[in-house]
Amino acid sequence: MTPSAADLHQRGVRLTNQRRYAEAVPLLERAAAATSDPDLAARIAGTLAYALGQLGRLAEGERMVREALDAPGIGAETAAIVAGQLASLLWNLGRLDEAQEWFALAIGGLDGTSIAGANLRMNRSILLMQRGELTAAIADLEQAYATYDAADSAADRAEAQHNLGYAALLGGDLVRAMREMAAARTVVAVVSVENAAIGDMDMAEVLRDAGLVTEAERLLEGAAAVFADKRIPQARAEAEFHLARSLLRHDAQRAADVARDAARGFGRLGNELWQARAEAVALRAAFAAGAMDRSGRIVEGARTRVRATEVARVAELLRRGGMRSDAMALRLDHELWLARRGDATHRLPVVPASASLEVRLLAHEVRATRAGNAGRRAQARKHAAAGLDELARWRASFGSLDMQTSLAMHGNALLLSGLDAAVAARRADQVFEWSERARHLSNQVVPLRPPPDPELAADLAELRMLRADLAGRDWLADPRAAELSDRLRHRQWVATGAAGLEDRIDLVALQAGLDADTAVLAYVYSTAGLSCLVVTSSDARLVDLPEWSAVRTTLSGLRSDLDVSAAVRTGPMAAVVRRSLDARLADLSTALLSGALAAVDAHRLVLTTPGVLAGLPWGMLPGLAGRPFTLAGSVSRWAHGRGEVRAAATAGFAVGPRVARAQEEAQAAASVWSSASMLAEGEATVDAVTALGGRVDVLHVAAHGRHAVDNPLFSGLELADGVLFGYDIDRMPAVPPTVILSACEVGRSAVRWGEEAVGMTRAWLHAGARCVVAAPVVVADDDATELLGAMHAGLAVGRAPAVALAEAAAVTGIRAPFQCHGDGF
Repeated sequence: MTPSAADLHQRGVRLTNQRRYAEAVPLLERAAAATSDPDLAARIAGTLAYALGQLGRLAEGERMVREALDAPGIGAETAAIVAGQLASLLWNLGRLDEAQEWFALAIGGLDGTSIAGANLRMNRSILLMQRGELTAAIADLEQAYATYDAADSAADRAEAQHNLGYAALLGGDLVRAMREMAAARTVVAVVSVENAAIGDMDMAEVLRDAGLVTEAERLLEGAAAVFADKRIPQARAEAEFHLARSLLRHDAQRAADVARDAARGFGRLGNELWQARAEAVALRAAFAAGAMDRSGRIVEGARTRVRATEVARVAELLRRGGMRSDAMALRLDHELWLARRGDATHRLPVVPASASLEVRLLAHEVRATRAGNAGRRAQARKHAAAGLDELARWRASFGSLDMQTSLAMHGNALLLSGLDAAVAARRADQVFEWSERARHLSNQVVPLRPPPDPELAADLAELRMLRADLAGRDWLADPRAAELSDRLRHRQWVATGAAGLEDRIDLVALQAGLDADTAVLAYVYSTAGLSCLVVTSSDARLVDLPEWSAVRTTLSGLRSDLDVSAAVRTGPMAAVVRRSLDARLADLSTALLSGALAAVDAHRLVLTTPGVLAGLPWGMLPGLAGRPFTLAGSVSRWAHGRGEVRAAATAGFAVGPRVARAQEEAQAAASVWSSASMLAEGEATVDAVTALGGRVDVLHVAAHGRHAVDNPLFSGLELADGVLFGYDIDRMPAVPPTVILSACEVGRSAVRWGEEAVGMTRAWLHAGARCVVAAPVVVADDDATELLGAMHAGLAVGRAPAVALAEAAAVTGIRAPFQCHGDGF
């Protein structure tokens, strides 16, 4: 039987709702040809016009829908629905004022509880979000959600939930955004690949704002490919626009190229507003890297200025279109570019409190840069501090380690401005304040222990099985592994709350709490180079480290020397490798420690380091031989935790598979304890080690370990039933005060955004461990067995971990890369 026009229209509507526009158009054209009913014809024309608009035929769609509205004989409800479709077309054309007027007219003509009215409110909410009118957008979404819920329309309800998540994103609540979008995806994504791609594009914005740009860009590239394949040019250009915005953070040339492509795409559609948005990103990319030539390529280091008239033109288009945050970000980036070249003559735009966090931080950065260039160092620090305090208040609500470290992206430039001004002033109190701002920003949040989560546990168990089956370091690229890792990250973000904040201490309070035998070495990296603030109970001085720039190149060969040294223990090559390694370590020790320790009588040292020094085997540097030292996340965190130190009474040992001398190492170490528990190879499962860690003071794990550079919280320890990941640590009901990881590489950290290092050691400390002993590189089995056995002899009689480790190194004569992180004493 030949389908009726009404049937064809309904099939076209379903395809349109699934964003399968290319399939919907021929059905709708058949429906239009098959009816003489003016009311149905108008509805078909409205749906067809919308689908054509999404396929890039916006002018044709606008003409068609206006003709439908002018046709005689259509009912009031139909007129309202078609008016809403005209509003959507005008919105896609960037004519937001007209679109908002038509949306109001359309919604006013419909029953407030109808599905059609809810659909229009959904569309209008996105327009309102683009204009920054979040309260009105959320009201539309909540009313639409209630209508869909009453009608038991699961797919529509899920889409409303997704959009509520997007509104939360724009309001700065990344956790709620992640929660709502992830919950909605289970329903929305199965409707069509197009719907899934829309969800991925929005989720990518959450990840981008959280600093996880690699993951965001993977999603955006995938979404753009789907939209290209399905011939949806508006959505494709939007995905490219968001990709360019993400690339702004780390690849200015590619950001400019992708933004130009997006601008051309919007231009072909006649969407001047979105074209201006993309052009603004291209201009901002030019500011990030220098300037552009006439072809749009960035000229590195160029002195020629991007024409102010072009900035003004694009900013005015954005302002008139209601994109005030985009306009202000462009103008502020231009002013920042000028300020860095010594031009501070322009009046800064007034930034309202309702502006986006990005815009507010940019304004602080411009003011700090201007003040610094003018020699007004106190003002530079004041502006930079105001921005960082604003960022800290926002970060304070997030308990996840993953988020805390990645969110540092937003504060990097402000930190550098403040550090530059403090180092230039040469005042110890100011340098300490800014060093602690850099170190303590992601250490200040005290996380809440998340409740048991059976689904998260099941996902981790499946991921362990995949990790065992998939060889190589790129195992997370497997589609199922990638899906599980994304889901785990989402759940961990949502589940881990913040219990409170730890205040930073100042220099006076630090010195008052130091004894004569303890000194702090706070390494600071600024545009002037590397320096070290040396603090004792009676003195504080800033020491420049001019030799650092010369020896920094030796780091590239240090890791290979360490790896070969651990593997080649005898024969003629062993001596050659040892000489090369000793020379590198001696050069590093001279550059980093000779000047800093020149006038220090204190025996014990607390070190804080920037990302540029992450992964350095400090325990092997000659200048630290015989000295107990600890690598603290921040001096404030170390100082706050000192009063909690107590001697260890119990120890637990776990042995992973295929480690040559692990059982011997564990048994020798356990023999010095009066109370020790042992999980032998085959018994040390993830659950067994988790339970053991909750009931002992010292947990020692001897197992193979791997560091995952791209996602450090998927670094792990190989146990009997698979890998114990960094994410598993958050699931532990309790963690031991001291953790010893006798596993290659798990002491390594990946550096995020210049200052934030994250890895297995940081995961244990974030979860509540006081001290983690680990090595950033491969350690020979013989050295690990002898050195750590001697260290346990000290721990068992009440020595602090850093003291026990230093004494063990002195007794055995072994110089190994094991080092204490956190509160080593």
